[in-house]
Amino acid sequence: MTWVGMAIALVGALGYALGAALQQFEAVSEGATLALVRRPRWWIGGVIGFTGASLHAVALSMAPLVVVQPVSVATLVFAVPLAATLHGRRPRRAEIAGSIAVAVGLLGLMLLVPAHNVTPVLSDAHALELIGCVALVVAVTFTMARRLKGPAKALLMAVGAGAVTATVSTFVRVVGGGLQGDLGHLLHWFTLAIPVLLVCAVVLLQKSYAVGYFGIAYAGVQVVDPITSVTAGAVLLGESLPTEAGKAVPALLAAGLLIAGTVTLGRLTPDQSKPAAVPAEPDRIGDPMVASEVA
Repeated sequence: MTWVGMAIALVGALGYALGAALQQFEAVSEGATLALVRRPRWWIGGVIGFTGASLHAVALSMAPLVVVQPVSVATLVFAVPLAATLHGRRPRRAEIAGSIAVAVGLLGLMLLVPAHNVTPVLSDAHALELIGCVALVVAVTFTMARRLKGPAKALLMAVGAGAVTATVSTFVRVVGGGLQGDLGHLLHWFTLAIPVLLVCAVVLLQKSYAVGYFGIAYAGVQVVDPITSVTAGAVLLGESLPTEAGKAVPALLAAGLLIAGTVTLGRLTPDQSKPAAVPAEPDRIGDPMVASEVA
């Protein structure tokens, strides 16, 4: 079942990447405002992204967080070129190199986590503590982002958005993995919390995309989401983490790649979907040259 879950997660992640690229294109054009709901392409991206997220939820019901979450990282390699194509340009070499470095680095870290499927159990107290911690992260990152511009702003917003998406994944894992064939387990406040958290995640994601630095924003979410999810899985759900000393060096190398890729993406120029303003023709009424030509 674990391999089936991983395959479903990969398909879902590819859909999520395409949906994110479509929505980022519109968010750059309109900003993260209600005007987005009047853009058909934004809705198409939302439907595709929601389908991908639904497949991700199915995968989480079949395999542990520490296995499913890293699969989505690979889509970073596809999402950035997709976004570049939508903006009418070729992907920059730095975008491709940075995306590959982030994906390989994070995949390396995640593959060091042993796959051990356990029935997820989360107490109400721990669930509320998780939501409280994530709310604090969002408040801090978005408050700091208001004072910044450029890639730093996009990255901070992405950190907050990624923390919320990780919380969604954690709750989906608990609800889906804990069903055990009994639909009665759906009658819990966890089930109601998932759509609320999902809406919050979508809003925060649009704000990070609207800054215009899709590479760093998407990478930030893809880094924060699985790391937070794996941490929640280990600390709250009893999923195992590596303890062998021999994995320290590979982990450091993977972390170095991840950091280098993130820095590379953060140094790129923003995408602009609106055409540059064309200077207006000067008012030629009363121009002495025009008058002489008429004479």
